Amino acid sequence: MSDHAVLHVKGRILVGPEEVRDELWIVDGRISYDRPAGARDIRTVVGWALPGLVDAHCHVGLGPHGPVPEDVAEKQALTDREAGTLLIRDAGSPSDTRWTDDREDLPKIIRAGRHIARTRRYIRGYAHEIEPDDLVAYVAQEARRGDGWVKLVGDWIDRDLGDLSAVWPRDALDAAIAEAHRLGARVTAHCFSADSLPNLVGAGIDCVEHATGLTEELIPLFVEHGVAIVPTLVNIATFPQLAAGGEDKFPRWSAHMRRLHERRYDTVRSAYDAGIPVYVGTDAGGTLPHGLVAAEVAELVTAGIPPVEALAATTWKARTWLGRPGLEEGAPADLVVYASDPRADVRVLADPQRVVLNGRVTA
Repeated sequence: MSDHAVLHVKGRILVGPEEVRDELWIVDGRISYDRPAGARDIRTVVGWALPGLVDAHCHVGLGPHGPVPEDVAEKQALTDREAGTLLIRDAGSPSDTRWTDDREDLPKIIRAGRHIARTRRYIRGYAHEIEPDDLVAYVAQEARRGDGWVKLVGDWIDRDLGDLSAVWPRDALDAAIAEAHRLGARVTAHCFSADSLPNLVGAGIDCVEHATGLTEELIPLFVEHGVAIVPTLVNIATFPQLAAGGEDKFPRWSAHMRRLHERRYDTVRSAYDAGIPVYVGTDAGGTLPHGLVAAEVAELVTAGIPPVEALAATTWKARTWLGRPGLEEGAPADLVVYASDPRADVRVLADPQRVVLNGRVTA
């Protein structure tokens, strides 16, 4: 294609769940709904177009034992791109991935800095491991390093208790979350159990990752405070395997993890029914492979979320929540084209026909 080349996307352009257009044009990497004057070299792509998918819990630069080399991080990002994920909220990583911002062929990343955990209460090599007196300082540090988010570890196994338990006292959370908000950052937290949730929500947390401990009693608290959840159901599917591995040493924890797994779909559906915002996140990185966004959307549908709403959780609503544009006039041309209507069957997401990032067809 020449310097004057124009990409023409024709078929059904899903600007929103109800707003559908017949075509759009991509000029200089941006979207236009008006045919550009004087266009000569035109390439046409036909199909059903969505905004680039969002993975709101994805760890580029993270491996099973901590940070990975840049070439491995690059492969992770490319795998996500090939799956149609063009916007990532990196929910905690010890790697510095700022170098990806200069790569127009890699997904855009919104970073939450590095995880902040209590000493010996998280996966080794992943987090800053600190005590409550240092929480405010570390939250301020990661708020400045990130892109408007900070990631806490809200609960983890207590070896003396033999089960999950909350790790931060309420006064430390109050001060730390207030400091993040003062610096213009939102705060999210890894939470499996129920007992970590009341203090986090009461302290002003903006989002909870996994949220497997959410109960009918706690749901109204989330609704009142407007707290979103990112369930990461493809990760929760691994709980039985994790439980089996810890059965001999921590039987109480293993039984707890199995209960959380057994009611995972009811938990997510109850949250959605109550009006809690639910977004798509895969928890890719660490032990899970990248490129699982379509599988997570399908899991939300299995949980009972209507297909169009599950689709919105990785497209229109997710981009609004993260403050990034979709298929608006003049927006960066990040979109995915499918052979059929993904609103009718979200399984279509597993087979993107074309991926367009910054106006260039990458797959």
